[in-house]
Amino acid sequence: MQEDGSRSQKEWVLDMLQRGHSITPLDALNGCGCLRLSARIYELRRKGYDIRAVLEKRRGKQYARYYLAREQANGQDA
Repeated sequence: MQEDGSRSQKEWVLDMLQRGHSITPLDALNGCGCLRLSARIYELRRKGYDIRAVLEKRRGKQYARYYLAREQANGQDA
């Protein structure tokens, strides 16, 4: 938590992943105002979280959908 009580973008992303949700850059933008989801994913991976990505394509645009590996999503933290 930030000093003002708000959650950081990284905390929001991790919370969503630990709840079993997958997230896209658009989800992160709408959910917490994160413009650089890949940077938050990189930071979490550096902390040991096993975050996987699947490339998707919609309307001619390609983007990543991120999810937490099943073991960690079930409560086994890094």
